[in-house]
Amino acid sequence: MVSGLIAYLDSIVARDPAPRSRWEVLLYPGLWAVGFHRVAHRLFRARLFFLARAVNHLARFFTAIDIHPGATIGRHLFIDHGFTVIGETAEIGNNVTIYQCVTLGGTNPANGIGGKRHPTLSDDSIIGSGAQILGPITIGRRARVGANAVVTEDVPEGATMVGVKARSTLVAAETWAKDFIPYGTPCKEPCADAEPAVGRICKLEAEIADLRAQVADLLAADRRHDGAFHDGTKG
Repeated sequence: MVSGLIAYLDSIVARDPAPRSRWEVLLYPGLWAVGFHRVAHRLFRARLFFLARAVNHLARFFTAIDIHPGATIGRHLFIDHGFTVIGETAEIGNNVTIYQCVTLGGTNPANGIGGKRHPTLSDDSIIGSGAQILGPITIGRRARVGANAVVTEDVPEGATMVGVKARSTLVAAETWAKDFIPYGTPCKEPCADAEPAVGRICKLEAEIADLRAQVADLLAADRRHDGAFHDGTKG
């Protein structure tokens, strides 16, 4: 048990540059929220639903992280800072990283029968701050969801999702970064969309310059016309 805890603390230190030691990580609300959830989940599986909810509410009071007792969580989940909501039928794999203010939310079944309503996060996925992942969808292994993205459809393995509604940046699988990337969306992301976007911007700038030249020519011609008209009147 001690070795497992040490491995968990080391996994967080490897993903977070802030702590100077394992002792600091012991104060992280995300670590305590996961610990409380382990207890609540055992009670939930034993059908002691009220006690499971009581532990859940106690954890939410102390950590500002709301993990439903029914959610299934793998090894080494790192919830950085907190203020996160994880729904009842959510499933989280191993070595998943979730930043602050994330919601793993559910959708209402069309048939009115409760079932799988919340997302599944596969191993090594990274969820950026403020992201909303909604419905019984799957986030593929090593996928990354950018800050404030809204995801309502399955995410392929290794994809990087950004925007509202989230779209893939089309990073090729062979360009995956094999090491952990803090915050999930590096500044120098190799995006297939980048080059066409730069080309469109250059084209628009050229068109604006051409329009400005045309307007300047029209104004100059108008001033010459006015000058000639006034000279003719005086003559």
